[in-house]
Formats: sequence, structure tokens, C-alpha cells
Amino acid sequence: MTQERTVVYENNEIHYLLEQKQVKNLNLRVHKDCMVYVSANPDVPAEKVDDFVVSKGAYICSAQRKFREMAQYAPKPKQYVSGETFYLLGRGVRLKVEKNVRDTISSDGIYLHLCVKDTEDFAKKQKMVTRYLDEQCRSIFGEIILETYPVFQKYGVPMPELRIRNMETRWGSCLAKKGVVTLNKRLLEAPRNCIEYVVMHEFCHFVHQNHSKQFYAFLTMLMPDWKQRKETLDKSATFWL
Repeated sequence: MTQERTVVYENNEIHYLLEQKQVKNLNLRVHKDCMVYVSANPDVPAEKVDDFVVSKGAYICSAQRKFREMAQYAPKPKQYVSGETFYLLGRGVRLKVEKNVRDTISSDGIYLHLCVKDTEDFAKKQKMVTRYLDEQCRSIFGEIILETYPVFQKYGVPMPELRIRNMETRWGSCLAKKGVVTLNKRLLEAPRNCIEYVVMHEFCHFVHQNHSKQFYAFLTMLMPDWKQRKETLDKSATFWL
């Protein structure tokens, strides 16, 4: 059962969608389209949920401002034409589309050279660039995982399986019981030391599966400058995304 509700926080109306289902706690999420979603047990009075949303008013307004800024500065969909910029490890590379009898793609660190038989074939260009970036993710992320893993071997952590996919709200995730680390494809756009931080963060979850004080103490011991790396990643995220 769902219903739309409205509360007022500091003279601002907050519209939210309330979903009543069998959950233990009140849960609130702000999606990137600025919509607010709350789930609550059917036994919880709607008025109590309203109060809960108001108590989260500052967070909601801050999140909505962030998402609006992201939407304002978000790059337009790629057309895969010469001059477009792609980001690899924190550096922009310009796309150069050239006509050639063979379909090839490579980068010299300044340009991303895309050679195709038909320079107007959007689907082909998109497929080639996407495949190239996916291969870079697999190579670079895999290399960083191999560099990070030895530290955790002595803690009995098995070599995890690497999964790579697009994620809207997280840079990475860890399924400790299944031995899986998932990394966001968009991390490829970040500087290498930021990727190293995300990998280290996820590896630490094999030892401490929540964000407890012990987790952050462990992370700090292994990567003393993780806060600076995270700050760099967070500051740049709006620009990249």
C-alpha cells in the first residue's frame, strides 16, 4: 500500500511517497530525481511518519540540492564524434573518429583514437567505445585488487571475485560471505589513488562487515590518507557524473 503525503520543513513543502510494508524500521531514501520515498510498517501511524520526515528535513533538502546540481551540470549523452571528452584515471582524453578499413580503438593518453569503416555508424562507435572502457575497467580494477589482496591474505580473506557494473549511488560494494567485490564502472574516470581507496574500503569489509569504529580504525591503519582520497573522489563526483 502506498500513498503520497506532504509535510512542511522550514516553510518548504516536502512531498514523499509512503510505502507501508513489513519492515522493522522507518526507512527514507532520496532518489536522484529528488523524489523522497519512505517505507514503514503498517502499524506505524502516518502522523509519526510525517514527524520522522520532518526530522530528516535538513538531510532531504541537502540531498535534493545536490541532485539538482548534478542534473544541471551532467554531461549530455555521448554522440561519439570527434572532440568529445572521456575521462580515464582522472584525465580527459579527446575522441578522434577516423575512417579506416579496419575497426580499431586505442588511446595514447591524450586522444582516444576510434577508427571505423563507417564514421556515421552510431551503434558501432558506441559499442566499440563501451567495450574499450569495460576492458580498461577489468584491467585496471583487477590490477589494483591484485596489489591490495596480499595485505588481507594473513586475515584469511580469499581472493574475491571482481564484478563491474553501473551503480547510481555507490562506488563499490562487498558481499563478504560470497567473496565478491563489485565496483562502479564510473570509477574508471577517477584518479588511480581514489580507486585504490574504494578497493581498500571494500576489502576491509571482509574483516569488519559494517561501518563500525573498528572498521574505520582498521581502514586508517591500512590506508592513513583514506579521508583525503575520499574527499578528492567526492568533490569530483558531481563533475564526472
